[in-house]
Amino acid sequence: MKRFVLFALLAGCGSKTAATGEPKVAFLLSTLQEERYQKDKKYFEDAARKLGLQPFTLAADNDNGRQLSQVEDALSRGARVLVIQPTDSAAASSYVDKAHARGAKVVAYDRGIGADGKGAPDFYVAHDSHQVGVLQAEAAVKATGGKGNYVLLNGQSGHSVATEIARGYLDVLKPYIDKGDIKIISEKSHDAWSPEQALKTVEDALAKSKGELAAILANNSGMARGAVQAVQAAGKRNVFIAGADADAANVNYVCEGKQTVEVLKDVRPLAEKAAEVAAALATGKPISGDPAHSTNGWVQVAAVPVHLVNAENAKRLVVDSGFQPAASLPACK
Repeated sequence: MKRFVLFALLAGCGSKTAATGEPKVAFLLSTLQEERYQKDKKYFEDAARKLGLQPFTLAADNDNGRQLSQVEDALSRGARVLVIQPTDSAAASSYVDKAHARGAKVVAYDRGIGADGKGAPDFYVAHDSHQVGVLQAEAAVKATGGKGNYVLLNGQSGHSVATEIARGYLDVLKPYIDKGDIKIISEKSHDAWSPEQALKTVEDALAKSKGELAAILANNSGMARGAVQAVQAAGKRNVFIAGADADAANVNYVCEGKQTVEVLKDVRPLAEKAAEVAAALATGKPISGDPAHSTNGWVQVAAVPVHLVNAENAKRLVVDSGFQPAASLPACK
C-alpha cells in the first residue's frame, strides 16, 4: 500500500536556471525544534548539492509572520525554487502568489498549501498523513479491544498534516464511537505541536476520567512524550500511547514499555525527492515518476511507505535501517 504521496500540477512544470552559477533553492521549514527536521535539513541540502543546486535553509519557529518574511528574504536572495513546509497551510497560499509573481516555483513540503484550488503550489511532496492516523488507530483498537476512553492529541490547527492524521483516526474509530464502545473524552489541537500543552491535555483527561484512560493517540513524537510524562507521573499502567516521527526518545520509550507504538516516516526519501523535484523545476527538466491517478488537476507520481514501530521490530526498522544510531536507543536490543 502506498504511504507517501507526491502531487504535481499538470501545468507550469518548467523553470529557467539562473543566468550564471548554480540555481539557488530555499528550504523553508516550519521549525527545526523537532529532532526529525534536523534530518530533513541534512538530507535535503546534501541531495540538492549533489544535483547542482545552491540550497539554503530557513526555519520559522512555527511563526506565520516570520515565515512570510523568510519567503520574501528567499526571493530577494534569488531563489528559483522555494520548498516550503508551511506554518499554516491556508495562509501559505499567499506565499505561492508572491513566488510566482517573481518567477519562482513552489514545492509544498510535508504539508499541503492552499485550499479549494487557491494558491496552489507547483508540486506537493508529503507522506500520507491519513495513513499515519489509520495505523495508530488500528493498533489502538487491537490493543484495547475497541473499548474505553481515548484522548486525541492533534497538532497545530490549520496544518494539513494534523488534519489528515485526525481524519485517519476518525475513519478507524467512528464505528466504535457510534456503538458507544469508545469514548473520545478529549480531542484538542496544540499550538506548535507543543509537548507541554499535550502533557496538560492528558493531565486534564486523567482527572476527568478518574484515571480511566485506554488510549492516547498523538500526531507526533513530541506530544507523545508529553503523554508519556503525564501517564508516568500519574502512576498508570497499560495505557496505549502512539506517536509519529520516530524520535529517538520515543522509540526508546517503546522498547522500555513506556510507550506502545511509533509511526516511522522515512525522512530521507521524502527530502531527497523534494530536492529532485526542486532541481527539475529549477532547470526545466521533467519530473521522474509514474503518475498513478489524477484528481482536480493534481497527479500522484511517487510513493514511499510508513511503518508501525513496536518493541519487537524497533531495532530492525529504526536502528538497522540507519534511521537512528544504536547508541541513541539503548533499550532496543
